[in-house]
Parts: sequence; C-alpha cells; structure tokens
Amino acid sequence: MENSDTTFTQQVQKLHQLTVYGRWLFVSCLWLTIGSVSLWDIREEIALWKQYFTWSALRYGLYFHPLATFGLSFCIGMTASVLIWQSRNILIGLPPQEKERLEKQVCQIRKQGKTHPLWKWICE
Repeated sequence: MENSDTTFTQQVQKLHQLTVYGRWLFVSCLWLTIGSVSLWDIREEIALWKQYFTWSALRYGLYFHPLATFGLSFCIGMTASVLIWQSRNILIGLPPQEKERLEKQVCQIRKQGKTHPLWKWICE
C-alpha cells in the first residue's frame, strides 16, 4: 500500500511538472509569434526610444500602434501570470483544489491506460 501511495504522489508531481513545462512552452510560443510580430511593428519607435527615451514617446508610440500594444500587453500579462502562479506554488505550495485536480487527472490517466496521451510521461 505504501509503495502505491509513493508512486501515486510521484505521478502527481510529474503531472504538475508537465503543467509547469506546458505553461512556459505556451508563453515561449506567444513571445515567438505574437511578441515578435508586435515588436517588429514598433521597430521604428524602438529605434527612436533608444536615442531619446521619454515616457511621452513611449506613450504615443504605443498609442498609435494599438495591435502591437495589445500583443505585447498579452505576452507580458501571460508571462507575469505564469511567474506569479509558479512563485506561489514554490513559496506556499499547491492549493488543495489544484492538488485535488491533479490527483483526479492522474486517476483518469491510470484508468484510461496506455491510450491516454500523457500515459508514457506520467505512469512509465
């Protein structure tokens, strides 16, 4: 029974680790797609900011490029949310609801067996 509990706990930890990797992969893909297109759209303003940076120049540069501003805001917001989520999990630990959700998902993976896409990363 004890071996089963330690195995289950390890599988829950593996699933949590995969969740962390998945979130950072998502953020990386956002920066490589939306972030790079947004930065490319405001490249002329960035060149001006390098020479003469003022908060007014930043404000008007972002104001006159609303799609780039939205894209950068979305990338920065998602990065900040993943950082805060991971920091909370490291400092305080997983909340009970999150732990329960992970445990239910591991049970579902075990129940479905080798046909589940995460089986080889969680159970083997």
